[in-house]
Amino acid sequence: MNIILLGPPGAGKGTQSDHLRDAYGLTKLATGDMLREAVAAGTELGKKAKDIMAAGGLVSDDIMIGIIREAIRSASKSGFILDGFPRTVPQAEALDAMLKEEGKALNHVIELKVDDEALVARISGRFSCAKCGAGYHDHFKQPKVAGVCDACGHTEFTRRADDKAETVAKRLEAYHAQTAPIIPYYKAKGALTTLDGMADIGQVTQAIDALVS
Repeated sequence: MNIILLGPPGAGKGTQSDHLRDAYGLTKLATGDMLREAVAAGTELGKKAKDIMAAGGLVSDDIMIGIIREAIRSASKSGFILDGFPRTVPQAEALDAMLKEEGKALNHVIELKVDDEALVARISGRFSCAKCGAGYHDHFKQPKVAGVCDACGHTEFTRRADDKAETVAKRLEAYHAQTAPIIPYYKAKGALTTLDGMADIGQVTQAIDALVS
């Protein structure tokens, strides 16, 4: 079973891809992680990517497809989940061509659809324990004891710099401009299922389970 998870930053792709990995034995392919691993391992593609990044450039689609190809070849026999790729229609087309060459196909393309305004509020309110990383939110999930982490008792918390409301709004603009066009691409192929990404996490998980099982 091979799956792509689509949706803007903060839609819950990471949480749901972790669930799919654990529940179905799939290999999670998060492109950021794969890129860093390829660079750290010193593979031929990793070396090329490292040189490009060192020069301040963007890693080409060809290199990313090559890294994904290598990861898919070593993925679990149960299949894989792609999180963070493709981001553009040309990338989607290149991915389709590569999968065909590898004798594989996509079973599901799942879009987690969200409301921009609500998503900005969801992301900009996030904070986490500086020690153990447990996640909280200004409105939806405060620690049981104010200022004290439920998990480890630590009293210092941090916020990601890119979780500021202004930054989140810009990331959403980039998503709609660059990535959203792949939604009709997969819809035209009959592969797309759209789910309510603003629902409770458990409800989203149940909807995904009902789809893939």
